[in-house]
Amino acid sequence: MAAVNMTEGSITRHLVRYSVPLVLGNLFQLTYNAVDSIIAGRFIGKEALAAEGMAAPVMNIVILGISGICMGAGVLMSEFFGAGEYGKLKREMSTAVLFGLYFSLAVAAAGIFLTPALLGLLNVPGDLMDMTSVYLRIIFLGAPFTYFYNALASALKSVGDSKTSLKFLMVSSVLNGVLDLVFIGGLGFGIVCSAVTTVVAEAVSAGLSVWYVYKRIPYLQIGRKDLCMDRGLLSLTLRYGSVTALQQSCQPIGKLLIQGSVNTLGVDAIAAFNAVNRVDDFACMPEQSISHGITTFVAQNRGAGQYQRLREGFRRGLMLEFGYWACICTLVLVLRQGIVGLFVTGEHAETIILLGSRYLGTMAFFYLFPGFTNGFQGFYRGMGMMKMTLLGTFIQTSLRVAATWVLVPRVGIYGVAFACAVGWSVMLLVEVPYYFRCRRP
Repeated sequence: MAAVNMTEGSITRHLVRYSVPLVLGNLFQLTYNAVDSIIAGRFIGKEALAAEGMAAPVMNIVILGISGICMGAGVLMSEFFGAGEYGKLKREMSTAVLFGLYFSLAVAAAGIFLTPALLGLLNVPGDLMDMTSVYLRIIFLGAPFTYFYNALASALKSVGDSKTSLKFLMVSSVLNGVLDLVFIGGLGFGIVCSAVTTVVAEAVSAGLSVWYVYKRIPYLQIGRKDLCMDRGLLSLTLRYGSVTALQQSCQPIGKLLIQGSVNTLGVDAIAAFNAVNRVDDFACMPEQSISHGITTFVAQNRGAGQYQRLREGFRRGLMLEFGYWACICTLVLVLRQGIVGLFVTGEHAETIILLGSRYLGTMAFFYLFPGFTNGFQGFYRGMGMMKMTLLGTFIQTSLRVAATWVLVPRVGIYGVAFACAVGWSVMLLVEVPYYFRCRRP
């Protein structure tokens, strides 16, 4: 049995054992995303690299909106598991799966229909419109697979198993990378193939997750007699999940608006921004993984009524965030030029590398801010304070977008780094005082 009860035993060991697999798995996921961009840029051209970069914020809205609902359901499942209410745990699992089926199909249909309008809002250049549109519509077809993988991953994490779903994600990532190398790098297929291989990889990760749950985790197995939507749990799931989905979607909506500002700078700037965005993802995703560890730890101990233990877990989680930032800051500062150089070759490569490395030289220091904001967000999610996570993210995103539109026309993509720092700083000014007001039950 892979389930882990975090209401007893070493706090630090639980957080590390939960967070490290998430960090490694997400880094692996981001590696394959970066490989996707590297292959597109080197074998199809800088136009493909730019097209994938412009489609990425739209894709992220879908992914984070879906994962937001799944995280809301995961918080409830963590509480039920911590309290030993296994019947409710199984009913919540059934409710989340059935609701997600209808929700993800609706998202896929709406996304395919609205693709032209979304890309128009992004100020996508006319010569890139067709390529970006085809790529994005194929990606939307994978929304149901994305939902089922995230729902099952959240369920596994709620019972303390952070390793299994990420192993399956790693398998699908390797598959995606191999298919890209064979069909794009070897056989010369275009951007349509890049989108199709991504959807295939999502389907594999979802299928493996279903197989594992029914083989190893009886707490989460739902048969025909269990398959129903509990109205009370659905209402609670939507209350948690909708707020979390809105909070999760704020970031990519902000990225959409930021991308629209960057798109006015030309193809070289767009390509450079896509490259550094991949690095930003590498830097910030592990911070979010530690945050998920804090969420599960806090939720389980909240369900068990152990409030002193959950506060100590949060404090140690913030210490992990700081330690990680010290490592990633050093790596980015030392390797920034070489990293950006992986994404481009040929004419204009030197200009793109210069733009990207200048951005990363400053952003490396700013990665400390999202480490702490993610830590506080993890605490608030675990406590069920979803409105606070939405408020903090909304403030951060709004200020970052406003600062970007002021700075980018004056200093280019370099201005995005300072805009991010402004948003994160103000978010902390809101989150930290509120913690001291609400930390007691």
